[in-house]
Amino acid sequence: MTQQNPVELAEFLNQQALCESLTIKEVQTLLEYTELVTLQRDEVIADVGEVGEALYFIVQGEAALLSVSGTETFEVGRIGEGEMMGEMSFFDRQPRSIRMEARSGETRVLRLPRVMYSRLRLEHPFIAVNLLEHAIVSLDHLFRQVSTDVATFNQYFYGIGRR
Repeated sequence: MTQQNPVELAEFLNQQALCESLTIKEVQTLLEYTELVTLQRDEVIADVGEVGEALYFIVQGEAALLSVSGTETFEVGRIGEGEMMGEMSFFDRQPRSIRMEARSGETRVLRLPRVMYSRLRLEHPFIAVNLLEHAIVSLDHLFRQVSTDVATFNQYFYGIGRR
């Protein structure tokens, strides 16, 4: 699929969880507020310490979530096609705690800048609410995964059944 074709891009998005309750016309409207960005492998999408001024939605390829500590960098997760990223810093306006890098030879993301999100909220509130609900679900999945990882770590570290 050539993601630069707006019709194909709208059809792709229409099949994703982000747009499951939107009509194809609403998906096309959403696309008018975004920009398609093409990145090469290892190119930084957003970095540690930046305040999120955009939401990202991967339409081709994947991105790595990297924890940076001094000169060491550790991958803590991957975001694939059809998934949103950058929502934590975007909504709470706190500095990012991870780096997001393109991991595929060619990664394409839809970038929704804050100013366009603000316009979208005013001009098309149903679409904005849909985005917000998707961000909540995305953060819920992240929280549940971290909770599971912490519980597993505690069982391993402290032993099963110990308090």
